[in-house]
Amino acid sequence: MLTQQDLELLSRKGISEAKIAEQLACFEKGFPYLKLFSAASVDNGIMVPDVEQQKKYLDTWEAYTQTDKTVVKFVPASGAASRMFKNLFEFLNSANDVPQTEFEKTFFAKIEHFAFYADLDKACQEVTGKGIPALIDEGNYKAVVKVLLEQPGLNYGSLPKGLLKFHRYEDTNRTPVEEHLVEGALYATNRNGKVNVHFTVSPEHRALFKALVDDKAPVYAKRYGVDYNITFSEQKPSTDTIAADMDNQPFRNEDGSLLFRPGGHGALIENLNDLDADVVFIKNIDNVVPDKRKGDTILYKKLIAGILIGLQQKVFAYLHLLDSGKYTHEQVLEILQFLQKDLHCKNPETKNLEDSELAIYLKKKLNRPMRVCGMVKNVGEPGGGPFMAYNSDGTISSQILESSQIDMNDPEKKAMFEQGTHFNPVDLVCAVRDYKGHKFDLLQYVDKATGFISHKSKNGRELKALELPGLWNGAMSDWNTIFVEVPLSTFNPVKTVNDLLREQHQ
Repeated sequence: MLTQQDLELLSRKGISEAKIAEQLACFEKGFPYLKLFSAASVDNGIMVPDVEQQKKYLDTWEAYTQTDKTVVKFVPASGAASRMFKNLFEFLNSANDVPQTEFEKTFFAKIEHFAFYADLDKACQEVTGKGIPALIDEGNYKAVVKVLLEQPGLNYGSLPKGLLKFHRYEDTNRTPVEEHLVEGALYATNRNGKVNVHFTVSPEHRALFKALVDDKAPVYAKRYGVDYNITFSEQKPSTDTIAADMDNQPFRNEDGSLLFRPGGHGALIENLNDLDADVVFIKNIDNVVPDKRKGDTILYKKLIAGILIGLQQKVFAYLHLLDSGKYTHEQVLEILQFLQKDLHCKNPETKNLEDSELAIYLKKKLNRPMRVCGMVKNVGEPGGGPFMAYNSDGTISSQILESSQIDMNDPEKKAMFEQGTHFNPVDLVCAVRDYKGHKFDLLQYVDKATGFISHKSKNGRELKALELPGLWNGAMSDWNTIFVEVPLSTFNPVKTVNDLLREQHQ
């Protein structure tokens, strides 16, 4: 039963009572597992363009950037760095005064190799009166970690990853935000030299992001001869999800108010939907490398964008043909084959349709948002991968799935998951307008049955949290999806602080 206080809170957040009822029903009935057809592979659904094809696609992208189309680089950047420092927080809270674990020993042994070393040394002197070498010599390791993670100090434990110093250069040190600005200049510049970059940030850090961009963007604009248009947005309060207790009733705080939680990265489909763009690149904030290692990243970003545009041009031509009504039986079969072979969308029932019925089906399936997703060979990283899965309408299409969406108690499905050869590094390029130039309403292409329920606690009380369909999972479920193999060198995420010591980040 919702109180007047509840209704006022819902009104402030922009959440309807119907939405709350819908979310509570999800806790009650859970989410179904997705029905798998197979894992995607190079033999089944993952493109590996040869040298000649690569040249063609790169030329296609080059030509597209010389049009008046709007290209945007979209970077989810609200993620806090606290998980990056989990091991160091554990050291700080342990009874040990000197490093015990391999992780702790490596951190201190190679501390001078971090891009933030100079800042940390200076902060240590200001806070403790001693630099890092002196503190380590006297065995005061925890003071160094405290200055790194907390205030007074660098406060890295409470900042988002995007604002931390990741990479060292001769003349400066760079944050991930800066690396993304450089990337944008190298593959997403239009014919007028404009680069559109959009960061999704948390409200409490927006001012810090803006200050960094105001300071650094002019430097890179001058270096690369471009004009940046950098915008920010925040996850909308209306995408927060209600928490439930163990009886699937609304979880209430000590003061009786309803508890809401962020809906996960799937909430960002709303931010993506608000962009005025023709083509959107999507990549996580922490997957960046220094300039000397950017070659493959730039090449393959342009390549997957060229594949997207090449396929989109074909789709648009076919849709105009279907609109005209002046098509032959052979042309309808050609379009069907394109849908099945190039867009990997199959339907066992199409063989029973007349041409006129088939034309309606083809129009529905072709006139959708499209994305090309880079996939790297699986090296045991946790997370999602490329699969061929059944949709609610009986079709089979390319989907990026997380392990939580797959029934691991079913030996056949578990085997399919384990046989996956590739991994999703979140390397997407998206086409978000239709063949008449209208923007798709991306919210219409979300599969609401692909959310996720996790167990959390608040002040010692257990609760259930609801995550919305993930941005590149269920939120894009009804898009045309193409998988392309990209090299492992394009995937260099920073999950822990010691990842910055890997050669890819040095």
